Amino acid sequence: MKPITGPFTTGLLICSLLLLLSLAPANAQVRKYSNEFLSIGVGARGMAMSGAQVASVNDVTAGYWNPAGLAQVKYNFQGSFMHAEYFAGIAKYDYGAIVIPMKDKKRFLGVSLVRFAVDDIPNTINLFEADGTINYDNIRSFSVGDYGTFISYAQSIPKLKNLRVGGNAKIIYRKAGDFATAWGFGLDLGAQYDIKKLKLGLMARDITSTFNAWSFNFTDEEKEVLVATGNSLPSSSLEITTPKFIFGAAYEISIKDKFHILPELNFEMTTDGKRNVPIRTNTVSIDPRFGLEMNYVNIVYVRFGVGNIQRATDDIDGSPIVTWQPNLGVGLRIKGVGIDYAFTDIGNQSDALYSHVFSLNVGINKRQEKAQGN
Repeated sequence: MKPITGPFTTGLLICSLLLLLSLAPANAQVRKYSNEFLSIGVGARGMAMSGAQVASVNDVTAGYWNPAGLAQVKYNFQGSFMHAEYFAGIAKYDYGAIVIPMKDKKRFLGVSLVRFAVDDIPNTINLFEADGTINYDNIRSFSVGDYGTFISYAQSIPKLKNLRVGGNAKIIYRKAGDFATAWGFGLDLGAQYDIKKLKLGLMARDITSTFNAWSFNFTDEEKEVLVATGNSLPSSSLEITTPKFIFGAAYEISIKDKFHILPELNFEMTTDGKRNVPIRTNTVSIDPRFGLEMNYVNIVYVRFGVGNIQRATDDIDGSPIVTWQPNLGVGLRIKGVGIDYAFTDIGNQSDALYSHVFSLNVGINKRQEKAQGN
């Protein structure tokens, strides 16, 4: 099939460059939805429960949801991997994490990696030679990718065995071909506390604000395209992600020690101004999420969640409406191996289009309860 050329390829390149410009904030500017690739979620369990995890998470994925939960890991090594595709496979979303106990078996270290990227974007700026002829060999491809690394620490408090605390040091790298790069650093803090069967959780993301330092490197030809299309050339800048606080509560219900039910409710409070969520002010916005997990003898799991609740306008009469995102999932646990699945695009209750999500958890060398110091 002959590639499409002419105005289409020029337009595609201009659109790509305009996308880069949209990433370029004014110096030291606070932007809504900054680093939003880190808000997608990880693990099919968490996604099936609409991200309601901050109080109950107790495995390797806690490095993302609430690092305090790593103190409940029952293995000398636990790892997790997830792959998902968005927008009909155009965007790839990958996650991997490991956690190990330290020598005293009471403190834990974890590392998590997140990548969200669009690969193989054609760069057709050099498609035409100086004499006007087309040379397909001049087409080059590039990727636009966001990378996040979490280095996590967690421990139980000796005098309060039901209290767990943890934190993340986050390193962020964002790259758009050879055009633009950004490095960022931030801190998260988390805590969990159990009162019998009631679980409480608090997660403070970007507690000190997270700073992304952007730098741009356009060639002379690319600068000509930007100027010719009426765009100003971006300069080095600083993007700020403000703190986000997540409060959660979960309650364990057991029926004859075989059936277990775990409902959890989270409230996510952002501090970057008014968002399109149910509870909002000019300063903060609060986004509620609900998740429910049921299992039989801790082997077979069924999950449900409701989240992504948004205020919207009806396409027909313009009246205000509320959209929401229902989620479903299942899981299987056999010894230290867990396979989870989530389907998060059910019906037409929301405009969000998510793919099928699979994740794998592997635990090696389960420790005795006494070794945990609980």
